[in-house]
Amino acid sequence: MSELDVERIREDFPILRARQNGKELVYLDSAATSQKPRQVIDAVTNFYTGYNANIHRGMYDMSIKSTEEYQRSKELAARLVNAGSWTDIVYCRNTTDAINIAALSWGEPNIKKGDHILITDMEHHSNIVPWMMLARRKGAVLDHAGLVDKSFVDMDDFERKLESKPKMVAFTHASNVLGTITDAKKMTKMAHDAGALVLLDCAQTAPHMPINLKDIDCDFAAFSSHKMLGPSGIGVLYGKEDLLEQTTPAIVGSDMIRSVSFDHVDWNELPWKFESGTPNIEGAIGFGAAVEYLNGIGMDRIREHEKEITQYAMKRLAELGNVKIYGPGVDRMESRGGVISFNVTGAHPHDVAQIFNSEGIAIRAGHHCAMPLVNQVLDETAVSRMSFYIYNRHEDVDKAVDAIAKVEKVLRLKKS
Repeated sequence: MSELDVERIREDFPILRARQNGKELVYLDSAATSQKPRQVIDAVTNFYTGYNANIHRGMYDMSIKSTEEYQRSKELAARLVNAGSWTDIVYCRNTTDAINIAALSWGEPNIKKGDHILITDMEHHSNIVPWMMLARRKGAVLDHAGLVDKSFVDMDDFERKLESKPKMVAFTHASNVLGTITDAKKMTKMAHDAGALVLLDCAQTAPHMPINLKDIDCDFAAFSSHKMLGPSGIGVLYGKEDLLEQTTPAIVGSDMIRSVSFDHVDWNELPWKFESGTPNIEGAIGFGAAVEYLNGIGMDRIREHEKEITQYAMKRLAELGNVKIYGPGVDRMESRGGVISFNVTGAHPHDVAQIFNSEGIAIRAGHHCAMPLVNQVLDETAVSRMSFYIYNRHEDVDKAVDAIAKVEKVLRLKKS
């Protein structure tokens, strides 16, 4: 059993006392966005009611406090993922925005006609389309490494694709569909040995497990606050200091500028160099509170809780003869995060999600912004997905399994 006091943790989440269709809310969609504890809600409220002011510009107390809290959140984020320094943490809107900033700011001047960019078949659209568009603009080639067992990166194919000497290798740390956790350190070393830079999409790992970016040694990394108990509209682009220093920002103006004339501009120091305009100050402060909350629990304990509850869910689902599960099997829990994509034989995932909703259970159904993976690799039009976090219990899994019985009844499905 999990070491977390889940019932105690649940008391911190006001929304979990809500009811959906007259029933207790069972929230199983944290891979899309997490719920927020009162500590985060209070931090944002306190900013608005106590010291709402712009950062860096004011010489009065509220502005000074706002600036200090904004910077402190960066320090917390840097320590959470073991970045080199808080100055390596660039705030942006979300993971998607972070990857686009990297593709525009670094990619535009460095990718040339005929160059190669390498991704994998399990990427989210956010780690496909920015590189696709960059390749089209520059006349470059976008390669993608395949999967084995429809679950893991084919390392032989990955190695073959590296023979083309890509300039950039971008891949997910964990799939939002399969739950697969990639061997980021090994893949990063292989990419570096081939002369490439590496961007790591940490959207599905930063909220759920310890991350050591210095040890992985990736050049860029991206993750979002809203998936890790924090507000939406705030995310992180991590970059190695020397790389950020050498990179010219693509989105410009305001506080990112040290000095400007009509024919010259000097950029501000890191990380402000990449943060144009007034940022999402309240989001950053809420994000800092979220990181403090996660640290209070412990990322190791969070990871163990999710492994345990995911394993329990996979075993319960395996008892049903009409459910197909995608991704690593129950014997590969070290390589799986708290995500289970599945299909009920004879039922469309959208129907499954609607019937779950009638039981008060929130799950996701569709291609999960990973159409190449779902449509071409899994050969499905859509899949249902349940995903877990610190506030989920065995009871939630049991209710989901019971909801599948209702799917069978409502849709009049035959037992396998």
